[in-house]
Amino acid sequence: MLYIMRHGKTDWNARYKLQGRTDIPLNDEGRRMAAAAREQYKGIHFDICYCSPLVRARETAGIFLEGSGVPIVYDDRLKEMSFGIYEGAENVFEKPDLPIYTFFKDPAHYTVVEGGESFDELFARTGAFLREVVDPALDQGKDVLVVGHGAMNSSIVCQVRGLPLERFWDAGIENCRLMLLK
Repeated sequence: MLYIMRHGKTDWNARYKLQGRTDIPLNDEGRRMAAAAREQYKGIHFDICYCSPLVRARETAGIFLEGSGVPIVYDDRLKEMSFGIYEGAENVFEKPDLPIYTFFKDPAHYTVVEGGESFDELFARTGAFLREVVDPALDQGKDVLVVGHGAMNSSIVCQVRGLPLERFWDAGIENCRLMLLK
């Protein structure tokens, strides 16, 4: 089985700031969310966890899997999508004049921003991760957990479920919610 989880909340989430690759830690609420998720999902078996190396994902995986003995392997291909010069911008969902607004409201028409990553680049790295790491593990009958980020996880959902870019946000990747993909 393949499961994904998005990291717990951060101070930037609370302030509606775009994080991307900026390495922001969990806040106290995020740590509580990860601990609550550990209790909520304690009956689910995982053989291995693959995790983004960004601190908010690492902290989430560590708290969620605390005491389980499940190994956590960090992979750079699981980092969040880069939003370039817009990382740290607040309330981009409310500012249609910003190019990054299109990323959230009309992803099929998003044009990469300065210093950012394109959907093609995101899908290439997460697709390679799925083919090279996840698929072989699933073929061996392993239960795999991926702990990452909203956009990065959405790219995995789209590839596993065969969704077009227009439906990029359909899965609604919530903080610390476990999602079974296959």
